Amino acid sequence: MFPGIHLYLKDESTHPTGSLKHRLARSLFLYVLTNGWIKEGTSIIEASSRSTAVSEAYFARLLGLPFIAVMPFCTAKRKIQEIEFYGGKCHFVEHSALIYQESESLAKELNSHYMDQFTYAERATDWRGNNNIAESIFHQMQLEPFPEPTYIVMSASTGGTSATLGRYIRYQGYNTKLIVVDPENSVFYDCYHQNRRDICGNTDSKIEGIGHPRAEPSFIPTVINEMIRVPDPATIATIYWLEKLIGRKTGASTGTNVWGALQLAKQMHNNSQQGSIVTLLCDSGERYLDTYYNPEWVRNNIGNVTPYLTQLPKLNSYE
Repeated sequence: MFPGIHLYLKDESTHPTGSLKHRLARSLFLYVLTNGWIKEGTSIIEASSRSTAVSEAYFARLLGLPFIAVMPFCTAKRKIQEIEFYGGKCHFVEHSALIYQESESLAKELNSHYMDQFTYAERATDWRGNNNIAESIFHQMQLEPFPEPTYIVMSASTGGTSATLGRYIRYQGYNTKLIVVDPENSVFYDCYHQNRRDICGNTDSKIEGIGHPRAEPSFIPTVINEMIRVPDPATIATIYWLEKLIGRKTGASTGTNVWGALQLAKQMHNNSQQGSIVTLLCDSGERYLDTYYNPEWVRNNIGNVTPYLTQLPKLNSYE
């Protein structure tokens, strides 16, 4: 990195289900249990083909509850296998835009409970503390040279994590700025900068786990200081660069996070600033060997990453 600028990756892949979404799933189950919305034998429905579905399947199994994830047919086989490993079932629809309505219909049909992570993510987690992601970051940073980060960088899916981070920062009175990074084919960036929630996209994000074609109810723009759009090839280039740096494969959302963090580090360096930047390692890249770590898939779906690969060493230099 640059002299006097420390970049930290908080590793969320160490949770039992391998991703940041383990926290969300735990919070959602605690929320519905304490509200009395589920009981013994209640089937759980969730609209997700991503890591949230894997984590919810895990907690449903702990409670002995049936779990069904509603997802598009194009969902990666590996993700389906992970959900089924924890005893979950998969219900398929033609397009990801249909998962919300289908989940609601299925819940009514089966007299079950639709978890609805996109609505409840921002309220299920106790943003004041209780070892949430924000409290954990600041606790772990206590003995570091710059314990109060200049920036925390996070991407958005439901918007729940960024809501927790932003609220906690304000609640505690920190000077840390929350920067949210957004991939291509996601509307969060435009919703934030245009101050609108009615913007909709027609294409799904290619960066699994983040980005959506609609502004999800849990996305709270007012707690965010700034947003950065990250090109998809930059995201993939960054996970390749990061693997050489730390010796581990990471998921693509981590690449989006780190690319944004590096832009901020460069900006701080140019302004002769010192400080720390914290971002998240959201999940392991072992889940994506058939996609983001498959050169043919990347060529056909992401495009040419070489121009961004050549930029990354420059960002890591002292020049």
